This record gives sequence, structure tokens and C-alpha cells, in this order.
Amino acid sequence: MERPTLIIDFDSTFTRLEALDLLTEIVLDGDPKKDHVLQQIQDITNQGMEGLLDFRQSLTQRLDLLRIHRDDVQKLSDRLKHMISDSFMRNQSHFQALKDNVYIVSNGFKSFIVPVVTHYGLLAENVYANEFVYDAAGYVDGFNTLNPLSNSGGKSKVIQQLNLGGDVYVIGDGANDLEIRKAGFANKFYLFTENVERERVKPEADHIAPNVDEILYELKMSRSLSYPKNRIKVLLLEGVHRDAVKIFEKEGYQVEYLTTALSEDELCEKIKDVNILGIRSKTQVTEKVIKSAKRLINVAAFCIGTNQIDLEACTKHGVAVFNAPFSNTRSVVELAIAEIIILVRNLPDKARAMHQGRWEKSANGSQEVRGKKLGIVGYGNIGAQLSVLAEAIGLEVYFYDLDDKLPLGNARKCETLKELLNTVDIVSLHVDGRPENNNIFGREEFAEMKDGAIFINLARGKVVQIDALKAALDSGKLKGSAVDVFPKEPKSNDEPFESELMGAKNTILTPHIGGSTMEAQENIGNFVPNKVIQYINTGSTTGSVNFPNVQLQSVRDAHRLLHIHHNVPNVLAKIDNILANHNINILSQYLKTNEHIGYVITDVDQEYNDELLNEMRQIDPTIWFRVLY
Repeated sequence: MERPTLIIDFDSTFTRLEALDLLTEIVLDGDPKKDHVLQQIQDITNQGMEGLLDFRQSLTQRLDLLRIHRDDVQKLSDRLKHMISDSFMRNQSHFQALKDNVYIVSNGFKSFIVPVVTHYGLLAENVYANEFVYDAAGYVDGFNTLNPLSNSGGKSKVIQQLNLGGDVYVIGDGANDLEIRKAGFANKFYLFTENVERERVKPEADHIAPNVDEILYELKMSRSLSYPKNRIKVLLLEGVHRDAVKIFEKEGYQVEYLTTALSEDELCEKIKDVNILGIRSKTQVTEKVIKSAKRLINVAAFCIGTNQIDLEACTKHGVAVFNAPFSNTRSVVELAIAEIIILVRNLPDKARAMHQGRWEKSANGSQEVRGKKLGIVGYGNIGAQLSVLAEAIGLEVYFYDLDDKLPLGNARKCETLKELLNTVDIVSLHVDGRPENNNIFGREEFAEMKDGAIFINLARGKVVQIDALKAALDSGKLKGSAVDVFPKEPKSNDEPFESELMGAKNTILTPHIGGSTMEAQENIGNFVPNKVIQYINTGSTTGSVNFPNVQLQSVRDAHRLLHIHHNVPNVLAKIDNILANHNINILSQYLKTNEHIGYVITDVDQEYNDELLNEMRQIDPTIWFRVLY
């Protein structure tokens, strides 16, 4: 099939800005008239792009305002190499593969355009632009007035002279790009709005494209993308770190950002057309929610736990779930250490008395932590790191875990929970939120603890019976407690908090902030989006909590097909039979399964038709199928 030809504008299309504006800044660096001249040039540029000023006049007026040296032009091209539009950068390998059919046609100047375009991987001979004329000292003394691009309508004349065969499509941001299609030399004009929007040009554009992904998808060029990134919708809840928004937006996705959690019914309504859902711990992603989502690809948990997500429902519907198992570990551990010291010193009651105007200077009930015995229930990432830090400040560490875990440092493993509770002075919970852990700590467990012990829960609200904890505090069985998580928590900071632990003696209540440090949230805000993007871009599932883990790299000169299915026999054979029937050669293939699903990744070196895709989707146990590129 003959490839179409792409005619691409340079300023504010291939690059993020108008090159002459940047050249002005370079030339006038340190000049007190800089801002005034720059504004004049921008006004002239906009008049020309809006079709309100003859291009020759526009070009002459702009150059007359500047004294440009050849060195300035070199500096400009060096800087422009780092200012290529984001969506062009995302698709660099694709444009390199199409380079014979890609032309840069610009009213700018070859002196700075060619170095940028060739750095990107396109052909210098396919660049058509104006030409500076230099004097003996290397200063710009004008431009080649015989070049058709120095006049209005010049782009159309260049395309006419090229005599291109087949389909021709123009990508640009201004009226002079539109002229090519209006003159009959192109099939379509794509108004590129990633960097600037020309309102006067919009009505006559054939297609308004917020980025290159949209154009490639609409043109179905070599099936380069499974879905244009600007159409991928991301819903971020509970005020996840703003870095996540920046990362998704840089990738080209549409992002909606909310600071609160949503109820099940609210989320069912909101999620209908969402592709990526980002949550923290309060949002419940139920099977009803998953069924309401018609286009959901990923659930991103910006936290450690995933018990608020129905993983079985996600798996059944082909939704990959990613979390951040390590990103806030240190923050939780530091809070635990701080609370241990504060409670052993009996500071909460003393601090409360001070706020009430009472001076209670006394050593009664105030102790050092050195030599005390700390019991850690749950020796995972957090529990193990707490073990190391606690030992460093002089605590003796004991731990209990259902799994066989290797002790760190001098920590000692207890064979039963009862053994741990009978032994230690401080108990710190760090278990996950699986249903089996609901209410595992109640009256019986508190009764087994030593008199005057301290209890800390930074794990999950539902693992502790709050009434039993309150009773243990009121009776004096416990010296104090710290609780960061609760069975029922407000959905936002605007809702009131209620708990029977309010006012309890020597008790620290915190609003689920164990992992809420700037460092932890920034780490999570960067880690989780990159896992999601890696999955969407390559199919790699490394780190997914419900999909078979497959680490994949991008491939060149190939197409990647992703097939998720119920884990039943002969699916791979069916996939290969379809490919064989269409004479498709397999470059590489991966199959990974877990107890619920199978995941097949196939790289092929030939283009395929819609019939093949439909047959792949019709394989009986298919959950979800998509073309990656």
C-alpha cells in the first residue's frame, strides 16, 4: 500500500514555539529594548499567521527589527533541538520510518531548521524553507527573494513544484498551511493545536488535532498506535500528587483531577469513559464500578494496599492494577518511631494539659525507649524497615508473620501472635487489608498484652475492634495508643471525623497520614504513572498485582498485539492459527498465565487487516484484545 505524504510546518508545529521569537531573545539578550521588540515581532507574526498581513511584509518587518549574526542562528538551532513538540518526540521512531514521505515546508529559514530536523532523524533534502543572505561579517543582510516561500502562497507553489503523487496531508497551525489544501494540493489540512490555537483558521480546518497521535490514528498510518493518546482519559481522585498529573499530561492524556474520594454510585457515573483510574485508599473500586467502566485499561493505586479494589473483578474484565508497594515505606516507619517515643514519654496527655493551661512537670509515667521490647505484627516491607530503625535506637525487636520471613539484624521471630503479645512492651501493626485480617485484634488480643503496654495501628482500620481498644485504654490495661487508620474515614477534609477514641488518654489520633509526606507522595506520584504508561506503551505488566508479570521492551519495524483471555487450554494455538491463515510472520511471542488469566504478546513483522483483528477478538475466552502498534 502506497504511503501518504505528510507536509509538516516547523514553527509552533514541529517545534513548540515560533523560531524567530526565540531568535529575537537570543539577539537582544541584555538589550533594554528586548521586551518591546519581542512584542512587536510576536504581533507581526500573529498577524501573518492569522492571514491579516502579507507574508513578505511580515518577514521583512521582523528581520528589520533585528541585527542577526550567523552565531545567533547556530545558538537558535541548538536550543530548538530541545524544543520539539512533545507528541512529535513521542512518535520519533514512527516519523523516522516514514522519513522518505515526510516534508518540512516552512516560512522559516533553512539555516536553523535543517540542523533540528536532521537531529530528529528526518531528511535534509526534504526541508523547504527560506534562506538567509549574509554579509562578509556574517550578519544577516536579507533573504533570498526568489524563493517562493518568501511570499504569501509560497507553500502552495512549493508543493505544486514537488509534484507529489498519492495522498498528501498537511499538518500545521496557521493560514499559510491551510492554503495548501485550499489550492487543491492536499487531501486534508490538520490544524495542529498542541502549542497554539489560531481561532481564525479553525472554521476551515478539516480536522482539529491536539497532537500528532490523533493525526496518525485518524490516518491509520501503518497502524502505528492502538489509540491516540489525547483520547485516553485519566481520572485521578483523592488529591494524588500533582506530579502524576504532569506525567500523564506530558504523555498526551486527558486528565481530570479531584481532591476527594467518590461514592460507588458517583464513581459508576464518572468512570464510564475513563481509561485510567487513579485512587488512594478511600475509594472503593467494586465490581459494580468495574462493570460501569466501558473503556477501563488500568486502575492505579497511589498507595501500598489494594484491598479497596476488587482485584478479581478487575482481572475478569481485563483491567490491570498497579500500586506503589515501596514508595511510602520510610514515611510510615518514621511516624511509627516518632509515636513510639511520644507514647513511651506519655507526651499526649502532657501536651493536652499545657493547651488547657496546666503545668504538669513530672517524670511519672515517662520512660526512655532504650531497652524496651517492640513487637511488630506483619514483617513485610514496612515491618522489616521499622525493625532496623527501631533496633538502631535501642529497642529489642520481635516480630510475627504468617509467612516465613528472614529476620533482619537481631530481630527475633515469634512462632505465635500470643507469644509476641506476652513478650513485648509495644505492639505495632503492619498487616495488609485482606478480608481475613478484619477484626483480628480484639478483646482477647488486648488481654494477652502486658499491663501498661502501648499499641500502634498504622496498618488498616478494619483490623482492630475499636471498642475493644477503647476499653483497654479506659481500664488502664494499655498505657497509650496511636491510631492512624479507622474502620470509617471521611471522604474529604470537609467531612467531620468521628470515633469513640476521641479524648482517650495518652492517645494519638492522626488522619491516615502514615504515608503522607511530601517525599512519599512525590515518589508515588512518579512511580505509579510510569508503570501505567509503560504498560500502555509496551504491554509490560511488571509490578501489576493481578496480571501475570511480563517485562517487555519496545520493538522497531514490528507490530505488537496484546491478547488477554481466561486461562483455558489452546488459546495460543488459536491465535497462531489465525496469524498463519493471514500469512503473518511472528517475530516473537510471549505467553504468561496466572490462575485466572493468560496474557499473550505477539510481535509481527507484517501489516494486518481488520479481518484479522476481528478474528482475534472473537476467540472464545477473550477478555480483552488491543493493538499496541
